[in-house]
Amino acid sequence: MKRKMLKIVIIDGQGGRLGQLLVEAVKKKGFDAEIYAIGTNSTATSQMLRAGADYGATGENPVIVASRDADFIIGPIGIVAADSLLGEVTPKMVTAIGRSGAEKILIPVGHCNNHVAGVKKLSMNEMADAAVDIITELLGEKH
Repeated sequence: MKRKMLKIVIIDGQGGRLGQLLVEAVKKKGFDAEIYAIGTNSTATSQMLRAGADYGATGENPVIVASRDADFIIGPIGIVAADSLLGEVTPKMVTAIGRSGAEKILIPVGHCNNHVAGVKKLSMNEMADAAVDIITELLGEKH
């Protein structure tokens, strides 16, 4: 029986820089996965597609649809806080992400009044790499 391809959903907003780094880090790792770039705005979606995402869409409904059967959802911590990312994250998006059975990997970006105590400050590149390391650990693969 053929192994199911992973569905990795990367959600980002504002300028899409974090999403771009996440797509690049996931691609570099070489997972047998399809990467869905879901931007809360078209600039973020465009950045993630340029970085090599397999699919891209923008807005509330794509977040809802993509979250239903995702294996992993990755994004800034604001994707689980309504009205964050300067208002780009809607309550319906937060609900869809929260209800998803996917493993959620949240990047502790300290913008928009969301802070995580006890987390050391890392560069965006380091946070993207750390997110991919979590996927590797959850899949039980060796580095």
